[in-house]
Amino acid sequence: MKPFMIGIAGGTGSGKTTVARRIYESLHLDSAVFLDQDSYYRELDHLPLEERRTINFDHPDSLDNDLLVEQLQRLVASEAIEKPLYDFAAHTRAPETQRVEPRDVILVEGILLFVDARLRELFDLKIFVDTEADVRFIRRLRRDLELRGRTIDSVIDQYLTTVRPMHYEFVEPSKRYADIILPRGGSNAPGIEVITARLRERLSVERRT
Repeated sequence: MKPFMIGIAGGTGSGKTTVARRIYESLHLDSAVFLDQDSYYRELDHLPLEERRTINFDHPDSLDNDLLVEQLQRLVASEAIEKPLYDFAAHTRAPETQRVEPRDVILVEGILLFVDARLRELFDLKIFVDTEADVRFIRRLRRDLELRGRTIDSVIDQYLTTVRPMHYEFVEPSKRYADIILPRGGSNAPGIEVITARLRERLSVERRT
């Protein structure tokens, strides 16, 4: 059975990860695997830390989509991969990787997931999580302060100089490629249940054939 590949995109702080996790947890955990596009930022350890901090991480060029496409194709071919891990405090990849085994359902989330045509073509279902800008900013602020070692000033500066303009240049226009637009992110329990129920039905049918 060819794996069913789901892409989940949306602006920063929209609730993409929450949606992906809830879909993942609703399935048998041995039936699905979850990947985040954030893990595929380019390797920057050849640059000084101060220079890494100036990189526009909300531009498509900051991502190693060649590697992501290659690894997704390998999962589809029933091959395990070594997924990179990213150190957001150091702004570069961590030295270790995470082994990911192929599964019946492959969930991938990322703000720029639908910008690259090669990635769009891989997905059997494309979901865009649509959440108000003020809610997204507050979530991003909390996340970067609590989990990524940032300061309030650095988060606000990054949001105004790169995150917001890149959202309107790349992320928002990519919504037109979505098969499903899911408002309110992870708080939209009925919408998530419709998606997961259809996935469970599909898996059940294909396992019987």
